[in-house]
Amino acid sequence: MLSTVAPGCALLPALLVDLTGLALFWWIGPIVVFVLIPILDVTLGCDGSSPRDEDYEALSNDRYYRWCTFLFLPIQFTGLAIAGYMWARPELQLIDKLGLTVTMGVVSGIGINAAHELGHRAEHLERRLAQIALAQSGYGHFIVEHNRGHHVRVATPGDPASARFGESLWTFIPRSAGGGFRSALTLERERLSRKGKKWLSRDNQLLQAWSMSVALFGSMILVFGPGIIPFLVLQAVIGIGLLETVNYLEHYGLLRTRRPDGRYERCSPRHSWNSDRLVTNVFLLHLQRHSDHHANPGRRYQTLRSSQEAPQLPFGYATMVLLAAVPPLWRAVMDPRLLDHYGGDITLVNRKPRRRFCRIRPAHTAATARVSPALTGRRPTRARNPISQDAGG
Repeated sequence: MLSTVAPGCALLPALLVDLTGLALFWWIGPIVVFVLIPILDVTLGCDGSSPRDEDYEALSNDRYYRWCTFLFLPIQFTGLAIAGYMWARPELQLIDKLGLTVTMGVVSGIGINAAHELGHRAEHLERRLAQIALAQSGYGHFIVEHNRGHHVRVATPGDPASARFGESLWTFIPRSAGGGFRSALTLERERLSRKGKKWLSRDNQLLQAWSMSVALFGSMILVFGPGIIPFLVLQAVIGIGLLETVNYLEHYGLLRTRRPDGRYERCSPRHSWNSDRLVTNVFLLHLQRHSDHHANPGRRYQTLRSSQEAPQLPFGYATMVLLAAVPPLWRAVMDPRLLDHYGGDITLVNRKPRRRFCRIRPAHTAATARVSPALTGRRPTRARNPISQDAGG
C-alpha cells in the first residue's frame, strides 16, 4: 500500500500549503522522491530476501497486490484534476505553479512504472488500465515498445532503451525516446499487417493509448481553459524524462554475448543492474529487482527475487537518478563497477559507436585508478568473466 504514497503527493500540496503557509510544499513530489526516499534508503538499508518457491503460486494469485496497483489510478487522476484546478487559479504565483508542475511530473513518471507492471499482464483489464495510466504522460506507445521491443533486444546495441558505456544521460534520453517511438510504430504496423488489418483500425494499440491522452488533455483544456496547456505539456515531459532516466540506469553498459549463429545469448539476471534498497523497492513495486524481471518477465512484482548473479547498484533508484543527472559523477561511480562486472575486459561492454576505446589503457585499471574506493563501495578486483558463451537464445 505504501506504493500509493507517490501518487498521493498529487493530493497534498494545496492542503499542506494551507495548513502550514509554506509554499515549499508545492514541491512535495521531488522532495519525497529525491530527498526523503534516498535518506530512508540509506537509513533502513537493503532487504535481499526472496519469496520461497513453495509460496510462489499463492503469492502470485493473491489479488491484494493487484488492488494496490489498481488503486494507483484513481489517486493519480484525482491529483491531476486538483492540480489543474490550482494551476488555473490566478492567485497562484509562477514559482508555485512550477513546483506543482514538477510534483505532477514526478507522479506522471511513477505512473508509467505502474503501467509497466500492469502492461506485462495477460489479463485484458490490466492491460487496459496500463494504457489509462499512460494517458497523463502521453507515452502510450511505451507498452508496445517495452514488451515487444525492449524485452527482446535488451542489453544489445540495437535496443534504444539500453544505455551504452560512456553515454551521458542527456545524450541517452533523446536517443531512447526517439528510438522507442520509431520502434513502437514498426512493431505495431507489423502486428496489424500479420492480422490483415490496416493502421487505422480499432485494434491499433497505439491509437487506443494515444486517444486516451487526447481525451484526457482535451477534457482538462475544456474545463480549465487553454491556459492549462503549458502545465499539461511540462508535467508530461518531466514524467517521460524520469522514465527514460530509470531506463538509463537499469542496463547501463551491459551487453549480451552474440553467439556463433549470430543470435544473442538468452537474457539473464547479469544483464540488468539490481538494487535491494528496501524503501525504493516498496515505493516502486519492486522495480529495482529488474534482473529477475527481465529473466522472468511473467512474474508479478510481489514474486520478484533478489539475484546474487546480477550486478548491484550502490544506491537505490531514487539516488541513482540524481547521480545520472551529473555525468562525471555518474561515470566515476558506475564505470568501475561495470568494468569490474566484466573482469576489466572493455570489449564485453555495450559501447558507444565510433568511440576509440583503444585509447583507454588498460581499460579496467585506468578507470578505477581515478575513483576513490569510498565512491565504489568496494576494492576494485578482477572478477571472473560472467558471460556464458553457450546460453540459450
